[in-house]
Amino acid sequence: MAHVMLVEDDIRLAELTAQFLQSNGFEVNQVHDGAEAVEAILAAQPDVVVLDIMLPNQDGFSVCRQVRPQYQGPILFLTAKDSDFDQVRGLEIGADDYVIKPVEPHVLLARLNALLRRNSSTMRFGEQLTLGQLSIDKANRKVLLCKQEIELTSYEFDLLWALASHAGETQSREYIYKHVVGREYDGLDRSVDVRISRLRKKLNDNLEQPERLITVWGKGYLCSKSAWG
Repeated sequence: MAHVMLVEDDIRLAELTAQFLQSNGFEVNQVHDGAEAVEAILAAQPDVVVLDIMLPNQDGFSVCRQVRPQYQGPILFLTAKDSDFDQVRGLEIGADDYVIKPVEPHVLLARLNALLRRNSSTMRFGEQLTLGQLSIDKANRKVLLCKQEIELTSYEFDLLWALASHAGETQSREYIYKHVVGREYDGLDRSVDVRISRLRKKLNDNLEQPERLITVWGKGYLCSKSAWG
């Protein structure tokens, strides 16, 4: 039974959402205040966090930013604002996915199941990969670059592994969305682009002319075999 931490200040909505998830086999704990959410998430270490943005005392962005260094599970944002600003900002501070309210319960369920499948499947195989000074340990979900550990979110790690394990080969957006995000690419979703940008910063890539994680225009992304020192 997967454990969901639901952080939502609309108590009626939170209760209805919790009831639906419980009827589909989830264990659900509710938190209705942003300031309380940080302590609750870090103490419980749930399998997945569903986090509203507009919360009393502390917004969801701040909650995500504070828990991310000590919580490695997936975080799904609930946002009432249909704007690229909110979506991109959430992804940049470490969220794994987002849905726009009002969300259909079965859409939320599908997103949660996709996050949980991806998070569990990436931990099953004791594989390691080395590209120059880049070392990736899939079993322990650890990345070293020039012997320095690089802190990545769960999503960022999976994206890097998907590209690095096929270094020298272009991976299409359709492939990445299906095998990393866990859903079909709709032609509009920018989440992978945001994650690639974050990975480039963390991996000391050239942001103006990337040499390590390369955009292949009209096709997708490619991880270089030879640009890792």
